[in-house]
Amino acid sequence: MRLVTVHLPGEYLHDLDELVRMQKYPNRSEAIRVAIRDLLKEELWYRRSQIQLERE
Repeated sequence: MRLVTVHLPGEYLHDLDELVRMQKYPNRSEAIRVAIRDLLKEELWYRRSQIQLERE
C-alpha cells in the first residue's frame, strides 16, 4: 500500500473515530479505505462495466 496524506474537517475525524469506537472498523485507515473503495465502485468501476456491456 502507498501512504497518502489527506486533510479532513474535524467533524469527519470525529465521526470516523465514532465508527472505530463502535467497532465498525478497526481503525480510521480501514474506514477510509472502505469509503474510497465504495466510491470508486459506484462512480467509476460500475460505469466502466456498463460501457463494456454496451460495446458487446
